[in-house]
Amino acid sequence: MSVSRVLLVALVLGWASPASAQIYSWRDVDGRLVVSDTPRAGGGEQTTYEVHGAASIKSTVPLVAGDKSAPYDASINEHARRQGVAPELVRAVIQVESAFNPVAVSNKGAMGLMQLMPATAQELGVSNPFDPDQNIRGGVTYLKQLLTRYDQKVELALAAYNAGIGNVEKYGAVPPFKETRNYVNKITKAAPPVPKNIIYRWFELVDGQPKARYSNKPPASGSYEIVR
Repeated sequence: MSVSRVLLVALVLGWASPASAQIYSWRDVDGRLVVSDTPRAGGGEQTTYEVHGAASIKSTVPLVAGDKSAPYDASINEHARRQGVAPELVRAVIQVESAFNPVAVSNKGAMGLMQLMPATAQELGVSNPFDPDQNIRGGVTYLKQLLTRYDQKVELALAAYNAGIGNVEKYGAVPPFKETRNYVNKITKAAPPVPKNIIYRWFELVDGQPKARYSNKPPASGSYEIVR
């Protein structure tokens, strides 16, 4: 079975009727990511993902975006709150990335709701990128890292999410790629504008006691919340 075919197999799992399924992934001899609904022939190292609720995926495809996000709203709101990222922005990213299909796989190997690449998922501690809550946690964490890196400039953060940090650094702006510019445009139109005058609050331990800290820039690490 060819790489393109097994990727298509993984994609159509979202239309499958069973209540759960397993997806297997591994690297072939050329280092390419292979994703399949059948185990690796002849054995060898592979990763197995348990995908639940495949039947419900089919039923949500024809619905509007708001309905499609409903099963994931609790996770979106929770992780967005923890990271200080607007939940509407997260929903817009998921809509453009995967159309709320938790078992989506791109032709480049990006996986799940927020289309995490294998290396990014590993760095973020996402052991199963097809688990919606893990995927959202990892995707929101990565999005927050990019927003912090680019001083809350949403367009640059989104461009880096789509085209990579290297390309944003190379051009010093949104890269002149049609795909990336369309991507940024779609999301920024769907998500409400981010307020420019933002105050961030977080807590630090001082003499063993938590003390609130406020700034117009988020902390370099850790969780925070946005206050007006």
